[in-house]
Amino acid sequence: MKHKRILGMVAALAGLAPAAYAQTTLTRDTGAPVGDNQNSQTVGEDGPVLLEDARLIEKLQRFDRERIPERVVHARGTGAQGVFVSDGNFSAYSENTVFSAAGKQTPVFVRFSTVMPYRGSPEAARDPRGFAVKFYSDQGNWDIVGINFPVFFIRDAIKFPDFVHANKPSPVTNIQDPNRAFDFFANVPESTHVLTWLYTDTFGMPISYRMMDGYGVHAFRLVNAQGKQVFAKFHWKSWQGLKGMTLEQTRAADADYATRDLYDQIRAGNFPSWDLYVQLMPAERVGQLSYDAFDDSKIWEDVPEVKLGTMTLNKVPDNYFEYSEESAFAPSNLIPGVEASPDRMLQGRLFAYADTQRYRLGVNFAQLPVNRPLAAVANNNQDGFMAASGRNDDINYEPSLKKPTPRADARYKAAEYPVGPTAQIRVISKLDNFRQAGALYRTLSAVEKEHLVKNLASDLGRVNSPEVRRLMVGHFYAADADYGTRLAKAVNVTVEDVRQTMAAHPEQFPNQQ
Repeated sequence: MKHKRILGMVAALAGLAPAAYAQTTLTRDTGAPVGDNQNSQTVGEDGPVLLEDARLIEKLQRFDRERIPERVVHARGTGAQGVFVSDGNFSAYSENTVFSAAGKQTPVFVRFSTVMPYRGSPEAARDPRGFAVKFYSDQGNWDIVGINFPVFFIRDAIKFPDFVHANKPSPVTNIQDPNRAFDFFANVPESTHVLTWLYTDTFGMPISYRMMDGYGVHAFRLVNAQGKQVFAKFHWKSWQGLKGMTLEQTRAADADYATRDLYDQIRAGNFPSWDLYVQLMPAERVGQLSYDAFDDSKIWEDVPEVKLGTMTLNKVPDNYFEYSEESAFAPSNLIPGVEASPDRMLQGRLFAYADTQRYRLGVNFAQLPVNRPLAAVANNNQDGFMAASGRNDDINYEPSLKKPTPRADARYKAAEYPVGPTAQIRVISKLDNFRQAGALYRTLSAVEKEHLVKNLASDLGRVNSPEVRRLMVGHFYAADADYGTRLAKAVNVTVEDVRQTMAAHPEQFPNQQ
């Protein structure tokens, strides 16, 4: 009887699994219902994201551990070594010593990549290109972890696992499927802007890693030695110009075209260079904007750029694995004078990127040569997988009366700033999902518009659901009527049906009625 009762309990527990997926309320891994799966908990609208947001933390931690040992995203990539030379002394903006004097040289390592495909996939993928730069500064390592677009697909990190799941291969077929991708994007109108960048020839399919720009995407906070703060966005401008491939050229491209080009050019002495520019926005201007300055699906309009210096890549690493594969980038790798902004996507990345590197490479990943700072390291960390610090001191704590030990220096405390008084989970108030996508479309030439629609239709036209196609076209129609009308024809839906679909989804098109 006892064995029968145990078997009955096991059977009952086993029966819970299918039932869990039949229910309509989304839950956490513990079974607790989720109240909001689209917005992180913040301190006021522009305050930081809270660590107590258990749903966000659980979702990101679980997502970070989905692949071993390959990167979850940016698996297919290549890197090169080089140097950054500052144009001048920019201490008025930041105490960051990378920009402390004209001619100041800082070694760098840069990794370029595609985002969604696996490590051995063809490089000719319709995808953003990762553009991650590690500065080995005399104040420690600083990473600008960006892409070759100025904007991103989602504005809140809580959506990131879903965004990647929808664009990765199907868990059933292991094949990437536009039906899954556009099913997601049809419910995320903020993606309209970046999808317009993605489906251009120039940005969505660069002909070379050398012939593309890079962007930090997010707003950061620069702080000078006097504590003055200003928000900033970073932009790498290619000396080689910008050039992309057509749909036909993409299909015929060598699977390793981008790595081959980069390495061949460096070895031939044709070192690629990029100028680093920064946009600066005082805090008092943030509230005056018609859009949210910390929404990473937006560019900063009418904000001039200041040139900071030039980066040149001049060496192919001697060991691909030890550099490109073991390089570990994280937006949280900041140095004095550079701090985070309230950008919700950035706030999530501050946690998730470093967490996934510790999972992928181990807790001592910073001791690997490509990640090891040139600045002296004085911490009390010990043990863990692959520890190789060479510690030979009995005092691995502070404070201590036995001997002077490294202690925190109050000069490097994070800058103080006001935050909202209420912890909340809400969408931002200034959505403005379509306007900048339309503005981008109208800057394109006739040929570029033609190719954009053709490229977009090559994927959207493969979507089986007419409702998804109509809703997606509605996003682009809201951005620009000509844009949407051309795309509607290309994917075999009528403009009238698109308008009716838009009317049926007022939550996505609040200002279109």
